[in-house]
Amino acid sequence: MSKAVSQDLGTQPIGKLLIKQAVPASIGILVMSLNILVDTIFVGNWIGPNAIAAINVVLPVSFFIAALGMAIGIGGSSIISRALGADNREKALTTFGNQITLTLLLTVSLVIPGLLFVDSIIPAFGGKGAIFEPAKIYYVIVLYGIPFLALCMMGNTVIRAEGKPKFAMYAMMIPSVGNLLLDYIFIKILGYGMHGAAWATTGSYILCLAFIFWFFLSKNSELKITDCFYKLKLPIVKEISSLGLVTLARQAVVSVTYLLMNNILFDFGGETSVTAYAIVGRMIMFALFPVYGITQGFLPIAGFNYGAEKYKRVRETIMTAIKYGIALACIVFALLMLFPEAITSLFTTDSEVLEKTPPAMRWVFAVTPIIGIQLIGAAYFQAIGKAKPALLLTLLRQGIFFIPLIFILPKFYGELGVWMSFPISDVIATLVTVYFLHREVKLNLLPKEID
Repeated sequence: MSKAVSQDLGTQPIGKLLIKQAVPASIGILVMSLNILVDTIFVGNWIGPNAIAAINVVLPVSFFIAALGMAIGIGGSSIISRALGADNREKALTTFGNQITLTLLLTVSLVIPGLLFVDSIIPAFGGKGAIFEPAKIYYVIVLYGIPFLALCMMGNTVIRAEGKPKFAMYAMMIPSVGNLLLDYIFIKILGYGMHGAAWATTGSYILCLAFIFWFFLSKNSELKITDCFYKLKLPIVKEISSLGLVTLARQAVVSVTYLLMNNILFDFGGETSVTAYAIVGRMIMFALFPVYGITQGFLPIAGFNYGAEKYKRVRETIMTAIKYGIALACIVFALLMLFPEAITSLFTTDSEVLEKTPPAMRWVFAVTPIIGIQLIGAAYFQAIGKAKPALLLTLLRQGIFFIPLIFILPKFYGELGVWMSFPISDVIATLVTVYFLHREVKLNLLPKEID
């Protein structure tokens, strides 16, 4: 990262800087989310509603393995941002080299057993009845591309840590656009069905990695590494692991949640309820893209300024990010509350799914305006290298509170209890996050506030 770019993170006005970092991240997430959304629409209309449920079964398994790359990327990028803020270039380079090695070793070692035990894994994640066969087809092909996806996710976070948000945005847009084009060719024109959907997804991962590979070889990147940086260094690996564990734990909880939700909903309403959850899940990924973009833009700014000991700027970054996040979440909330029927009709014409999905969507997004507080709070501790509170706050929403609720509430309210669990867990998790974040600012930022 050039000196000018690094100085921007420590000198530009926070509001302007956050927009500069968050807008490309938001656009990238938007395009990626649109890809998932439109891909689901294509699959639902061109193959059938069971195909939507099949993909929903496969996603938690494939994304968990790929999330190793994201975990290594975010954990390492936190180190890189703080190292560059402290002008420690060698540590930044060593961290990047170790990230590449770790990503390849871990993802390949998990893909192999994932392929060997496919017939056991798919039913465990809710791929039962008519869902099993299309889920198996999709799973096997997509798993071949997971190491490529993991390297993409890792590389993307490093690009952002370098202070190059536009290139990170391009890295997210290329596979999304590529997937939709390949979907049209393989499914609509060639009629390959689930095979076509799967190969379109895997092909998009390869396109993404090709772009990221080009970026790090080009003059646009300052992280030029040699063979010596690929060798694993225990202190670096430990630091990457402790911070990356936060992201990995988040994805692990998401995967477990999908497993539990698919099975619980299948017991209540069969394939129809699983499909409804798949549609709602796509909207969670898509609708919250601006809030996720703020979170992504927040990370390098907070990490750099904390490393540079500019604590007043860190505090300002937290407050500005939360303010922007709440404002954007309110807009998302209004749209989802007003138009859930129209949104559902984009995915399918199945009457049962059209009836069941809109009320579920309203419950799931009932307290969307406060989501940004929880996301920024957890991201802050990760950005400054405090793994334990980051891990706790990350697990609160979908793990510590949500999972017990989806077992307790359905005993009293049936399937409605499953959907009620979303807003209740969000409220409790946000309250706990506010407590931790307020204490952190009071104890560790205000006493050290210098410029």
